[in-house]
Amino acid sequence: MTTSNADSAKSRDLIEWLVTRGLEGAPKEELLDGYCNKLLEMGVPLMRFHAAQSTLHPVYGGTGFSWYQGQGGESEKFEYTEEPSEQWRHSPLFAIVNGETEVIRERLVDQNEASRFPLLNDLREVGATDYYATGVRFDAPTHSGPRDAKKAVGGVLMSWTSNAPKGFEDEDLDLINTAMPHLGLALKSAASERVSKDLMRVYLGRDAGRRVLSGEIRRGSLQQIDAVIWNFDLEGFTSLSEELPGSEIIDMLNDYLAVAVGVVHENQGNILKFMGDGLMAMFDVGEIDEDARAALKAVPMLQQRMEALNAQRAAEGLPVASFTLALHSGQILYGNIGSETRLDFTVIGPAVNQTARIAGMHRSLGQRILISDDVARAAQPCGQDLISVGRYMLRGVPEPKELFTIYNPTQ
Repeated sequence: MTTSNADSAKSRDLIEWLVTRGLEGAPKEELLDGYCNKLLEMGVPLMRFHAAQSTLHPVYGGTGFSWYQGQGGESEKFEYTEEPSEQWRHSPLFAIVNGETEVIRERLVDQNEASRFPLLNDLREVGATDYYATGVRFDAPTHSGPRDAKKAVGGVLMSWTSNAPKGFEDEDLDLINTAMPHLGLALKSAASERVSKDLMRVYLGRDAGRRVLSGEIRRGSLQQIDAVIWNFDLEGFTSLSEELPGSEIIDMLNDYLAVAVGVVHENQGNILKFMGDGLMAMFDVGEIDEDARAALKAVPMLQQRMEALNAQRAAEGLPVASFTLALHSGQILYGNIGSETRLDFTVIGPAVNQTARIAGMHRSLGQRILISDDVARAAQPCGQDLISVGRYMLRGVPEPKELFTIYNPTQ
């Protein structure tokens, strides 16, 4: 077999492996770790590999993966920033994403002067002899001008570093470049799956997002379950929204809702929907007694964290708000409701309506936390001191409901 035929065989082998792993839905980390090991098996003197991608996530602006020979790979996440960091500005990959060049190749072993990229100087200090970087776009460019490096890039940026005495041979880079589009497609597939999961979880909630991705997408596909409903609302927010600038209102709302969401998730609950300055959550962790105890356990945690947030905001001279919380349990219908072209994964049923009725009693009873007798009974024994505030007829409910609140001596 000639050298050319041997190189072609390597390319076919690597491409076939990438296509197979991509079709199998290999996670990004597993795919890249395997890719680096395949290059080593094929004789490519790879010391380090790095890949960076943008991501559709409310917190993280991008993800990175770094692989070192003998150590394996490790992922990292980069938070959103309004301006590129100094480290990123002086990175070779920044030069590529900013449109200065499409490929960077520096033979570090032949260089007497320091590189303009600090990273390459650091790599040379630990034995690197050759550096190659480029990228694969996932979208067609819309113009030929410089790209905005502050915006998300539809693609992946990659670099390969060698520590061989002569660095990469031409056939090494030929193999890398020949297989690169297939690596890009496999990474795009992995990224699309990850983005889908992130977006579903963020916009629909953890449980609803999982259900939709698993195929529960048919209109009218509803499941009847027993659960505890949480109805959280901020007090006085409407009047504050008329007095404060829009940006301050959004920041304030995000502060308080972040606390409520964190408490719900820590106690195995699921956010069903945001409703203006409030939210509806569901606790469905097992049997109804487990649901009730989980929902009640979250209440004092919510109180403590709201107090801490108010103290922090007051110390910063920011407006503060109190909250109300209504808890009720019963059978609910959980699933897809809407039209053929627009669905909402939500809950309906008498228990949801009665929770809203209980929430309407906060002002008249002078209690910020109201718990139905259904939750109180199901939760026994529980760790909270539940105090009855009386029996009441709720609109649309045929029988009187006894309501409770939580006695907290520190309040």
